[in-house]
Amino acid sequence: MALRVYNTLTGEKVIFVPLVPGKAGMYVCGVTVYDYCHIGHARAGVVFDIIFRYLKYAGYDVTYVRNYTDIDDKIINRANQEGTDYRTIADRYIQAFDEDMERLGLAKPTVEPKATDHISGIIGIIETLIGKGHAYVSEGDVYYAVETFPEYLKLSGRNLEEMQAGARVEVGDKKRHPMDFALWKGSKPGEPWWQSPWGNGRPGWHIECSAMSMEFLGKTFDIHGGGKDLVFPHHENEIAQSEGANGCRFVRYWLHNGFVNINAEKMSKSLGNFFTIREVLKKYDPETLRFFILSAHYRSPIDFSDQNLDEAQSGLERIYSCLASLDEILNRKNSSAEIDASEKMSEVGKELQEKVDQFIPRFVEAMDDDFNSAQALGILFETVRAANRFLAETKVIPSSALSLITHIRNLFNEVGAVLGLFTTAPAVWLEGIKAAKVGYIDLTPDEIEHLIAERAEARTAKNFKRGDEIRDLLLEKGILLLDSAQGTTWNVK
Repeated sequence: MALRVYNTLTGEKVIFVPLVPGKAGMYVCGVTVYDYCHIGHARAGVVFDIIFRYLKYAGYDVTYVRNYTDIDDKIINRANQEGTDYRTIADRYIQAFDEDMERLGLAKPTVEPKATDHISGIIGIIETLIGKGHAYVSEGDVYYAVETFPEYLKLSGRNLEEMQAGARVEVGDKKRHPMDFALWKGSKPGEPWWQSPWGNGRPGWHIECSAMSMEFLGKTFDIHGGGKDLVFPHHENEIAQSEGANGCRFVRYWLHNGFVNINAEKMSKSLGNFFTIREVLKKYDPETLRFFILSAHYRSPIDFSDQNLDEAQSGLERIYSCLASLDEILNRKNSSAEIDASEKMSEVGKELQEKVDQFIPRFVEAMDDDFNSAQALGILFETVRAANRFLAETKVIPSSALSLITHIRNLFNEVGAVLGLFTTAPAVWLEGIKAAKVGYIDLTPDEIEHLIAERAEARTAKNFKRGDEIRDLLLEKGILLLDSAQGTTWNVK
């Protein structure tokens, strides 16, 4: 099955055919660096990180460009509030963004340009647009004339006449049409500025992405990504100015991730349901947040809540617990008491083998279907369930199963590298999660282990009543006991 992607421009899934065979160019709109990143930024970051990773896994030589908007009204306003300059603000939040994305396990893009490093390229595009009649100068500002581009709004499917009728901005001395947008803004007193043919000023928001994408990917490239909120006006305006300047197709495939809702409501500072990545990671492990984001298809809306994060953590724990059990077997494989060369593979072992044989083909099929990470995780869970059944019913591991167990671990490492998961040794990750949970109960790990040992002694003595009492006592405290052929382990609800 060939890789198929949903193209926002056409509204359908299509086979991905790159401009240059074997190569893929991808540009993703980054952040405006004036504040700490929120979970909407986390989703966009993780989504396009997975797409980047999977394209490389599929054999493409990928050039991935993600920019920083380091000059903007919000940055200037923040600098004025703090009595400092725009560069201090931009540098601070570029560093904060990098720290947040590193904690979420994002791979570094090929190039991370800053808008202010591409002023000359921006000016060059604006000059071309003016020369072609797509832009005009007005009192030190330069505007794009949307009526000169017949395909304006082709990405969002909006109607220009209807938008004009509902526009709040009246046609005045500066704009010829209320939907015209700024390519260059004349500087105001106290603002940072750069020299241009139209006077000192700074670039508008949209033009910077056209300049940076052209610089590193060319006039036409394969994938342009970002959040759904960027379809209009940002990406519409990018298309208009890029295709207006170059006279050719700008982007072959437009990919947009869905919104993040908070407890079924749209995330908004005004509603008080706005969470930064740093706030979330005080309570949840970074891999848990990443796993939560991957649990929904990237184009679907996703509902952020403590309950959903808790469920994501539980799901990730199930996988890590299985991997820890497999690692334990591999670490003690030389023990004749538990590995028997004469033992044959059981029926559950054969079922596990079948799951493993289909693991990578099914994973690739899921990811080839518009990067369906939710379906891919489902395949991981099926394999884990089969492995757990095998471990629960197998007291003596047949030597023939060792290669299968090794293969499973290698497969999870392989897909983990694509999904950005399972980056920590399972036992270490589980202990970290357990330690965090224990902080919420009134038993220490030593006390829990002591009660588990007492329960084991009671069960050996066939005092099942006492054993059940201990189990129920621990359950009241939020401690779950997990019995298996390999012994009893515990976790915190």
